[in-house]
Amino acid sequence: MAEGSRRVGSGGGAGAVPAAGIRASYYEDKKSVSGMEEVQRAKKVVLKSADMKEEMQKEAINCAISAFDKFTVEKDIAEQIKKEFDKNHGPTWHCIVGKNFGSYVTHETNHFIYFYLESKAVLLFKSG
Repeated sequence: MAEGSRRVGSGGGAGAVPAAGIRASYYEDKKSVSGMEEVQRAKKVVLKSADMKEEMQKEAINCAISAFDKFTVEKDIAEQIKKEFDKNHGPTWHCIVGKNFGSYVTHETNHFIYFYLESKAVLLFKSG
C-alpha cells in the first residue's frame, strides 16, 4: 500500500449496528419558510468512521445536508457533494450515497469520512 493512503471497508446497509466509539449528533438546519419565519429541524448524523480533520468533517456533513435538501435522487446528492469537495479541496474526490452498499476503498490519509444522515449512508473520500 502506498505511503499516505489507507484502505477502509464499510457496509452501507441501513440496518447496520453502530460500533463502539461511534458518535451520533443532531445538526440544526434553519430553513426559511414564507420569507420571514424560520423553522429549525434536527437532522440525525451518525459518524461511523473518519480519517479526516474535524473542520473538514463538519464541512462534509453540512455539504451533505445541503445536497439532501436540494436533491432527492441519491446520484444527484453524491454528485453535488463530490463537486463541492473537488472545488474546495482539489481533485479527485469520490462520493457514494445510499441505503445499501458495501465498499472497500483506498484513500489519501486524512481524507475519508463515512456517516449516516438520517437513514442514508454517505461515503466521501479522496483518491488519485
